Amino acid sequence: MSIRDFIAQPSPWRHNNKVDIDFPMLTACLLLMGIGLVMIASASSAVAYTNTGNTFHYFIRHMIYVSIALVAGGVTLFVPMSLWQRYSGWLLVVAFVVLILVLIPGIGREVNGSRRWIGVGIFNIQPSELAKLFMVIFLAGFLVRRKEEVKQRLRGLAKPLFLAGLLAGLLIKEPDYGAAVVMLGSVIIMLYLGGVSLVLSVPLLVILLAGFMAFIGLEGYHMQRLSTFTDPWGDQYGAGYQLTQALIAFGRGEWLGLGLGNSIQKQFFLPEAHTDFVFSVLAEELGMLGALTTLVLFMFVSVRALYIGVWAEQAKQYYSAYVAYGLALLWIAQVLINLGVNTGLLPTKGLTLPFISYGGSSLVVCCISLAMLLRIEWERRTQLLAADSMSKAQITAMAKGVRGAR
Repeated sequence: MSIRDFIAQPSPWRHNNKVDIDFPMLTACLLLMGIGLVMIASASSAVAYTNTGNTFHYFIRHMIYVSIALVAGGVTLFVPMSLWQRYSGWLLVVAFVVLILVLIPGIGREVNGSRRWIGVGIFNIQPSELAKLFMVIFLAGFLVRRKEEVKQRLRGLAKPLFLAGLLAGLLIKEPDYGAAVVMLGSVIIMLYLGGVSLVLSVPLLVILLAGFMAFIGLEGYHMQRLSTFTDPWGDQYGAGYQLTQALIAFGRGEWLGLGLGNSIQKQFFLPEAHTDFVFSVLAEELGMLGALTTLVLFMFVSVRALYIGVWAEQAKQYYSAYVAYGLALLWIAQVLINLGVNTGLLPTKGLTLPFISYGGSSLVVCCISLAMLLRIEWERRTQLLAADSMSKAQITAMAKGVRGAR
């Protein structure tokens, strides 16, 4: 397919000479990106000035990420869901390749003891973000191709879990436990949505849970993380430091916040203030009102994404439905874990907040996911309109035939 043919493909950008997009979904996600831009400018100002001498260094970089992400999302709108389905197997291969490459010294970049990035010039690509997306795309195709096998046979369940387990193993090797948990959780729920039998799944889930508990016990710091978050004040200047500083930020914010740009915790009290803990700074500056508004936006886009999956399934577009479910689950899991970590409900774990946290890979994948959801909703709607037009044409033809017979 040439570039001209690709651009000429029907899409929400050029349907009936107008933009035909799910505007509520698009607007909510753009609002989240706008909130992210504002909070990155505020939360990163102190560390940016100290590291580079430019208060807006990270804000400018994030603006570049936003531009790249919007272009990536715009291009994705032209890609039919059938094309994703056709090449889903190859995309999973790409996921394995990039996760292996990041572990190779000289290719993968190590930051704070974790090798999670591949350097491309002045930018870093985080393969785990692509791996989660490509796993969802592959599993959706598998659930459509092997529908009966997944429902009735153990191997239909074991195959995708085995592949997901391999990907999770590579993620843990980096280590990136948060991404592994998000991906495995989304895969398991997608399998249930695909109709897997409880009788088949319970034994495997027990094995997975036992393996997870055994893994926690292998390293002392794993258990320490799981215990510290229950009482961070017991070691507030050690293992509980980051969480206690985040909780102080929430306390300072009260109902209406200290005002945009007036955070005290971002002044080197709270580590990773513009990445993993940007929501704490948001709560400090915008208060409970700003935090709840952001949470409502996340709830809206997550529920809307699930409804897009339901609508696609009702239209018998099963592949699109499973992709929509998977993307919604990735968003929901990341939001719940990030907010849980920020508020002390979960152990401290580095995981970006979709559309808001600083980071190019996360933002690009979020915009691609959004574009796929918009494409799914548009394809479902245009199919129903085409079917409705065909039915009206058939009724008109039958009526003409009856009049002709008379």
